[in-house]
Amino acid sequence: MCSRPLAVIACAAASLALLSCARKPAPGTQRLAILRFENLSGDPGADWMGRAFSEIISDELSAVPEIYTISTGRLHTYEPLLGRRPAAAPGIFTERPLALAASANRIGYGEYTLRGDRLEARLTIEDPQTGRMSAVLSATAPAGDVVSAATALARQIADGAATYDTWNAAAVRGYVSAMESPGQEQSAQSLSGSIAADPNFAPPYRMLAQWKAQHNDREGALAMLDQALARGNAIAPRERARVELEAATLRNDAAARHSALLALSKLDPRDPNVFRTLAQSAMAAHDFKRAVEAYQKALAVDGEDVSSWNQLAYAAAYAGDLNTAAGALRRYQALRPNDPNSFDSMGDVNLLSGRLREAEGFYLEATKKDPTFANGADFFKAAMARLMTGDVAGADALAKSFTDGRSGESPADEYRRAEWLWISGRREAARQRMEAFARANETGALRELSSRAWGELAIWNLLVGERPAAEQATQKALSLATQQTAALAVVARFLLQPAASASEWRERADRLFTNPAAQQLKTLSLVYALLLGREFQSAYEILAPLNQSASVGSDENIPILLAWSLLETGRVKDAEPLLRWNPIPPAGGITPFMSFYFPRVYYLRAVAAEKSGNRAEVESNRRLFVQLSGPTPLIWDAEKK
Repeated sequence: MCSRPLAVIACAAASLALLSCARKPAPGTQRLAILRFENLSGDPGADWMGRAFSEIISDELSAVPEIYTISTGRLHTYEPLLGRRPAAAPGIFTERPLALAASANRIGYGEYTLRGDRLEARLTIEDPQTGRMSAVLSATAPAGDVVSAATALARQIADGAATYDTWNAAAVRGYVSAMESPGQEQSAQSLSGSIAADPNFAPPYRMLAQWKAQHNDREGALAMLDQALARGNAIAPRERARVELEAATLRNDAAARHSALLALSKLDPRDPNVFRTLAQSAMAAHDFKRAVEAYQKALAVDGEDVSSWNQLAYAAAYAGDLNTAAGALRRYQALRPNDPNSFDSMGDVNLLSGRLREAEGFYLEATKKDPTFANGADFFKAAMARLMTGDVAGADALAKSFTDGRSGESPADEYRRAEWLWISGRREAARQRMEAFARANETGALRELSSRAWGELAIWNLLVGERPAAEQATQKALSLATQQTAALAVVARFLLQPAASASEWRERADRLFTNPAAQQLKTLSLVYALLLGREFQSAYEILAPLNQSASVGSDENIPILLAWSLLETGRVKDAEPLLRWNPIPPAGGITPFMSFYFPRVYYLRAVAAEKSGNRAEVESNRRLFVQLSGPTPLIWDAEKK
């Protein structure tokens, strides 16, 4: 971008005295939030400048190593917690609580007015911990030249402030007006006007492409991004990389997306969002060491982001580095000492790593912080951690907090008790209890739960080889089904079809699951059918790409199912890494299809260990498998017991 001399008269002498304080970096990175400026001119036609000031100053300061500017978008992610505020109101009233929630240790708020042919602006930098002003800065520029005035303020804060990507006030006005426009069509018109005013200003291209994509116009969104890229080097390299990233994402081009992210990480090394996205991409590819490195780089800039500390812990745990995982969660706990999620995550990473007693302790600590957190999921997780040690009686005692209502007896408690009996190996008792619950609640307030109970019972009966009972339960589930419970009954009916080839199962799935919204259900149902039918190579062909795209540690534990298909097709070495971690218990409690991987994971580990000649691992895993699967084997285990 070309530049021109600033037409600016900056800073009164009193402001200059305060400025020397602002240039001394505080210990560590300053977390600076520049809030929307207040319009004191009395002219509503100048309101747009309020957002322009905050956007330009934040963008220009993002290049300064000792300052992390919290963007407007980042600030407003806290609105679900604090409530939505008017977009065009002065930031000192509406955005200050958001800045505090984002852990800003410096807050900038300002005002501006039009006096004759001059634009006058003032910016106050406050330390929110002490309430003291660390700087009061001022600048003037020709009326309407908001970029020059904002740039003058940014350069008073730090000498290393960058140059904004456009000097065109009309382009800036269109862009920031779209950010705050109450109407979507009006927003699109503002963005088009911004592009027309300065075709080399990239942010409105990206925003308009996002708008089109949200309205299911993928081709229009790509055309908009390609239009920006056609400007070539006229668009600043950093912005060009951002456009390339969005285009690659829309095209689902993983290689181009990764390339754009790498380029952006070099061009904008102070943007933690870039490194967070790189980390998420690495996690999706199961490249855990690379994910750890990316999260660490993000946190080097934004060390107050508890979500990144949390995700770093999981990445490190999957990479086999429990020390880094625990350190990340201790930092999370220091930042949010009363947040039960940090203790829940500490339980997860210990469970993953085989430290089951420690995991149980952390889960119980989470329940002490908040017994209602995640609907009491940590009571269930603690019981599962004990169950994984083979201590069924101890697990039963812990499970009472999960299965027995914490606010008095509830009819639904009986449903959870039946599920617990099933997953802990008491399968005959579980089936009897679930059927009694389902029959007793076919009418009344729990009719919907009765439908789900019949559907779950249908799956259980199928898995123990009781097909007539499974068919009867499926019919009951379908007769009581609601929109929320129909899926389970439909899957049960699908799996109860006669044995067939892999190709026939695919055709059946295509005929039954025609709704595009049901594609995930279709894929998993087909996988279950192929595993039940011992079509392991066909199951592998679905599971292998699914494992690369599935979220790590998903409830269905795709890696364990993939390991099963690999072992059955003779690829032991490929299966072993997938069986390394303990499966994290689903946060929502026991699922109807948990039996496909728990406690079967222990049998699969025993098979892998036997192939590798590790007798100790064979015996310990077989013993745990037999103990947790109980006396009623599932159909694939009947010959193994």
